[in-house]
Amino acid sequence: MKILSFIIVCLFAISCTNQYQNIENSIEDYQIIPIPATLKVKKGRFVLNSNTKISYGEGLNGEAEYLAELLSPSIGARLIVDSHESPTGDIRLELDSSISNKEGYTLRVEPNSVVILGSSPAGIFYGIQSLRQLLPAEIENSRTEISELTIPSVEINDEPRYAYRGMHLDVGRHFFPVESVKKYLDLIAMHKMNTFHWHLTEDQGWRIEIKKYPRLTEVGAFRSGTAIGLAGTRNAPYTYDDVEYGGFYTQEEIKEVVSYAAARHITVIPEIELPGHSSAALAAYPEFGNTGGPYEVAKRWGIFKETFAPTEETFAFLEDVLTEVMDLFPSEYIHIGGDEVLKEEWEESSYAQEVIRRENLKNEDELQSYFIRRIEKFLNGHGRTIIGWDEILEGGIAPNATIMSWRGIEGGIAAAKQQHTVIMTPGTHCYFDYYQVPEEEQENEPLTGSTEFTTVEKVYSYEPTPSELNEEEAKYIIGAQGNVWTEYMPTWDIVEYRVLPRMTALSEVVWSSEKNKDWEGFHKRLQHLAKRYDELDYNYAKHSIIQTQ
Repeated sequence: MKILSFIIVCLFAISCTNQYQNIENSIEDYQIIPIPATLKVKKGRFVLNSNTKISYGEGLNGEAEYLAELLSPSIGARLIVDSHESPTGDIRLELDSSISNKEGYTLRVEPNSVVILGSSPAGIFYGIQSLRQLLPAEIENSRTEISELTIPSVEINDEPRYAYRGMHLDVGRHFFPVESVKKYLDLIAMHKMNTFHWHLTEDQGWRIEIKKYPRLTEVGAFRSGTAIGLAGTRNAPYTYDDVEYGGFYTQEEIKEVVSYAAARHITVIPEIELPGHSSAALAAYPEFGNTGGPYEVAKRWGIFKETFAPTEETFAFLEDVLTEVMDLFPSEYIHIGGDEVLKEEWEESSYAQEVIRRENLKNEDELQSYFIRRIEKFLNGHGRTIIGWDEILEGGIAPNATIMSWRGIEGGIAAAKQQHTVIMTPGTHCYFDYYQVPEEEQENEPLTGSTEFTTVEKVYSYEPTPSELNEEEAKYIIGAQGNVWTEYMPTWDIVEYRVLPRMTALSEVVWSSEKNKDWEGFHKRLQHLAKRYDELDYNYAKHSIIQTQ
C-alpha cells in the first residue's frame, strides 16, 4: 500500500511538471524591483507544493529557513529543509566562488528545479528576494493559502551597483517600538538594501540605554511636552502640549534588532550625535556642557546652541558611551553626527578659547574638527570608522572619516576629491520627510515642516555619482541613503506613508545599472510591488503609484 501511495505521488508530480513545462512566459511575468542586471525569459513554470524540498550548502541554513518561512504558509505545509554538501532538493541554495561580486547572485528556474547561486550568503539572500517577486503577492499574507503556486522559468544574473544601500530612521524626535523597527528592516531587506542608519540621540530624546550613565535614559529619554503643529515654521507661533513624551531601547532590545537585521544581511549603523544636538544628554549630565545648565530635553524642533564642552571630562564621558555602543553594534561604521553645530557657547567659553590657543587652532570651526578628530582617534583605535554629516569638512576633515553629504552634493564632491569615501544623501532627492506632491496638492497630505516636495519620479532620477568627478574620484562614492526625519511623524503609519514608494525608487537607483534604469518601466513594475505593500499591511502613498495615463 505504501509503495502504491508513493507511485501515485510521483505520477502526480510528473503530470504537474508536464502540464507546466511548455507554458510560454512573457516579460509581464517578471516584475522585479530593483531591475536585475540581466534577465532571460524561458519556457515553463516550476510548481510549488507540499512535496517541494529545499536543500542548501554549508553556511546557508539561515537563508534556507528564511525561504521556507516565506513559502510555507501559502502551501499549507512546512517545507522540508535539508543540508547537503552538494544540494539535491527541488530548490537548491549553493555558494559559487565564480560569482565575483560578494552580493551578486544567479537565479535559475526550470520546470523541475530552482537554483540560487551566490558567492556569499548575502548573494543567496538577494536571489531569494528576486524569487519572492516572481510569486504572487498573496504569498506575503500568512492567512492566504494558494491552490496553485508556480514560478515562471528564468535565468537572472544580477549584482548591485553600489556597496552601500541605506535607509535612515530618526527615533529621537519620535520614538518607535522594536516591532516597528523590525517592520522597517523587512522593507529594507525586500528592496535589497543593506544598511540601517539608526539615529538614536537628539536634542528631543536620548534613545539608547547606557549602563554607566543611567540618567541618559532616566532623564534624557523623556521631554515634558512637544511642539504642536507647525510651531516655529512658516510664521506659526511656538505652542506646546504638556504631555510627557519619550521612550528608549534597552541594550537587550538593541541586540534583538541587530540580530534581526543581521539575519537579513543588514548592517545597523548607530548614530550618537556630537558635539551638537546634545540637549537631551546635557539635561541628564549638565557637567559636560559649556555653561553648567540648566538644560532641558528639547520640546521643539530645530537647531540649538547647546554643545558638549571640549573638556577632558567630556571626552572621557563620550568614550565611555561609545565603548558601550561598540559592544552592541558590530558595524565597522559609527556615525558621530557633527552637523548643525552652533559655536556661540564655544565663543563665550574661556575653556574652549584656551583649547583653541593650546592646540594652535584658528577658530571654532577648527575646534569642531579637533573635537571630531579626538573621537575618531578613539574609534579608530578600536577598529571602527566614523561617518559624519558633511559639516565635518569645515575646519578640516578627520583623517579617515566617511562623509554623508546632505546639504546638496557639494560636500560629497569635496570629500571624494580629498580621497574620502562618501555616502550621498542630498535633501533634494533623498529626504523622505518632504511632501510627495507640489504645494497646491499638499492640503490633504500629512503635515510636514516645509512645503518642499520630492516625488517618486524625482527620487528615481537621482544619479549618486556626480558628473564633476573623474573616474578615479568617482570610486569614492560608495552609495546613497534615504533619510527619514520624524519631527512630523508621530505615528508609524505616517513613517510608512512618507517612505513608500520613495525608498522603492531609491532601491533601484542604488542597485541597478544606469543603462537598465527606465522610469516608465519602473513605474509599471511598481504597480505589482504595491500589491505586496497591501498584503503586508504597509501604509503607502497610493497617489504616487497610480499608473500614469
